[in-house]
Amino acid sequence: MDFKKAILEAVEPLFDRNGFMASGMDRLTDAAGVSSRTLYKHFGSKTGLMAAVLDERDRRFRSRLDVQTVDAFFAALEDWIRIEGARGCLFLRALGETGGDTPEIVAAVQTQKAFLRERIGDIVRVQLDEPREDLVDQLLVLFEGATAGAAYRGPEVASAAREAADILVSNARK
Repeated sequence: MDFKKAILEAVEPLFDRNGFMASGMDRLTDAAGVSSRTLYKHFGSKTGLMAAVLDERDRRFRSRLDVQTVDAFFAALEDWIRIEGARGCLFLRALGETGGDTPEIVAAVQTQKAFLRERIGDIVRVQLDEPREDLVDQLLVLFEGATAGAAYRGPEVASAAREAADILVSNARK
């Protein structure tokens, strides 16, 4: 396995569980089994490490979204929450913790959220044979809401969102 990837796999659970700001460099280096010098050598700063964790998480998340229907898209969210946990969106949590003032984090969030909207748009166009920006926005809000709601209601919220998405798509066909 790639050394940088091993570090990212070791520190991501700390960031996810404890937050970015509460995960100090001592905890991160202990988890990764490397010195702070090694972390800085590979990532430049804690911010660089945070951005790299978000990029890797985004890569993993995108790999689950190679689907053709809205139902499969929301099923992928259900799987993600069941496997990764229900603590809300790590991207939005990073943005909140950094106050939106850290360019690397803002860029990672914007990239991930733009991808989500574009992916939903592609699925809707294929499934309905037409672009429906109103439906794309509704599904995006539903997806984001399910992600956030799972943090306090549990993973079953994703199932409810999947059912609601089905209703939205059915109504859009009428």
